[in-house]
Amino acid sequence: MRQNNNLSDKSKSPLLYGVKPRLIIGLGNPDKEYEKTYHNVGFLLVDYWAKNLPISNFEFLISKPLKSEVYMNESGGFVKKTAKQNNAKPEELLIIHDDSDIKMGEYKFSFGRSSAGHRGAQSIIDSLKTKNFWRLRIGIRKNKKQKSSEIVLKKISERDFKILLGVFENITEILNVRI
Repeated sequence: MRQNNNLSDKSKSPLLYGVKPRLIIGLGNPDKEYEKTYHNVGFLLVDYWAKNLPISNFEFLISKPLKSEVYMNESGGFVKKTAKQNNAKPEELLIIHDDSDIKMGEYKFSFGRSSAGHRGAQSIIDSLKTKNFWRLRIGIRKNKKQKSSEIVLKKISERDFKILLGVFENITEILNVRI
């Protein structure tokens, strides 16, 4: 079995390492026209939790899960400001975003990883001046030949939305958030 040192598979939740993120931020684009696009899966997971879970289920957090208030590619400033306001260190953050390198229906937790071309993640790395924060990367790729630009701003199909709901349920269970 290949050793994976960058903590980037779904079994490697922060909780496995005794880490409970104190601040969870979902990334996306705030305008109405971007609702339910693949690029907004971070927002969609936060919305899923808001609709289905009482805030008491997030007792390990210093605030309820948040949605970035800025465009995806400018997320760094928002994350830095919010972390500072909440006295959260980078390693106490869990940033949720789409990943076109990961197949639809799959997800990965990672820590200390490069942006791999994801501009929202790169903006955060640049603003925090570190890549040492947790990321939850939710897959949106349908086939290997698709380019990121062909996927991210499209509306999520009904079929894919059902798949994402299953992913959200699984992530909720892995993060040990009580329903």
